[in-house]
Formats: sequence, C-alpha cells, structure tokens
Amino acid sequence: MTSNIRVCIYPKDVQRITGKTYRQARLYLHKIKTSLNKEPHQLLSIEEFCDYSGLQLKHVLRCIIG
Repeated sequence: MTSNIRVCIYPKDVQRITGKTYRQARLYLHKIKTSLNKEPHQLLSIEEFCDYSGLQLKHVLRCIIG
C-alpha cells in the first residue's frame, strides 16, 4: 500500500521549509500564483512551488512529510 502524499502546498508548509513567518509564506504563495496566472481559488502544487523557488522536490517533500 502506498503512503498518501499531498499534491498541494500550503502556507504552513512554506513556513516550515523557509523559516518565514506565516504571513510571509502566504504572501510568497500569492506571488507564485500571480506569476503563474492562477486564480485565487486555485491551489498551488508542490511541483509548481519547486519550479518557482528552485528547490529540489525531494528536499521539499522531506520537510513537509518528515
């Protein structure tokens, strides 16, 4: 059986990854959404976050999961 890995990234995840405050993390995700021409109701995937931030997916997943 496979483990459940989330597809979306949330401000709390960005806060944990970058060490920013919750508000800064929320604003950073908003900046990414604006850059990708996403609407406010649309979610941001972990892959999109990694592409924008330049971080490797395996490092991000390690911070989010463990």
